[in-house]
Amino acid sequence: MNKNRDLLTLFDLTGTECLSIIERAKKFKEEEAKGSFSEPLKGKTLGMIFSKNSTRTRLSFEVGMHQLGGDAIFNHGDDLQLGHGESVAASAKVFSLYLDAILVRTYEQEDLEQLAKYSSIPVINGLTDSYHPCQILADIYTLKEECGAIQGKQICYIGDGNNICNSLMNGAALTGFDLVVCTPEKYAPDRKISEYAEQKMIENFGENRIRFSHSPKEAVEGANIVYTDTWVSMGMEEEKQQRLKDFQGFQVNKELLSLCKQEGLVMHCLPAHEGEEITVDVLESFRSIVYRQAKNRLFVQKAILEFLLA
Repeated sequence: MNKNRDLLTLFDLTGTECLSIIERAKKFKEEEAKGSFSEPLKGKTLGMIFSKNSTRTRLSFEVGMHQLGGDAIFNHGDDLQLGHGESVAASAKVFSLYLDAILVRTYEQEDLEQLAKYSSIPVINGLTDSYHPCQILADIYTLKEECGAIQGKQICYIGDGNNICNSLMNGAALTGFDLVVCTPEKYAPDRKISEYAEQKMIENFGENRIRFSHSPKEAVEGANIVYTDTWVSMGMEEEKQQRLKDFQGFQVNKELLSLCKQEGLVMHCLPAHEGEEITVDVLESFRSIVYRQAKNRLFVQKAILEFLLA
């Protein structure tokens, strides 16, 4: 185990390491098809600390850790002394006494970084308001599985400039897919985050292939993948009515899909709010790969855990 490796954002990995994790995920998927599971993490324990609700992240990590031969212990943030008087530093030191890694799902990226600073075991970002790296690794794997390649393929992200958007930009900078980010103007991603991703893409591939748009119809032209996410993330419920107004015209529907490549596919990190960011007929259509995308979370989480712990 190498404590020097946390996974707080995708930029904690190199592009080569991202691709290595994706290739390992493919092997884990092949193992499942054969009904056989290797157990490289036998005797290891993953602590899961969630301050936000979760379905896919929680299930994929719990099942993945079990299949790898280890154990996963779930705690809601309110169940722990962390946040109820005990400092982040003290909690991190205690977690490190009992656990082999910590998976955290919380609001502030800074809280995650503080926990990693004082922990002597790997810390994994299971989602913050700023980033969702594990989701995007699974999405890149799905892109490769469905399209046969990563570099040169175009993902068009339509929606809020949120944690998914930020991590997609990071993923593009590391693995080389083209990315069009299409948001209403006032919901564009944080400029510091986008500029840094553009800089990293230039360093890695010699040119920037991340571009921005406020026109969904223009943005989807030539897209291999049309990707969307909820317009109202957890913690933003009070903004819902205003956001529903502001995002009019940004719904992924049949009309919009008719403008992308004929074989273009639809992705969504789920949960979907049907009739808001995506219509039911598109979500459940033959062009939707959202459930394959969700299933691939399992294999990629296993590869992440093995990478950090084995």
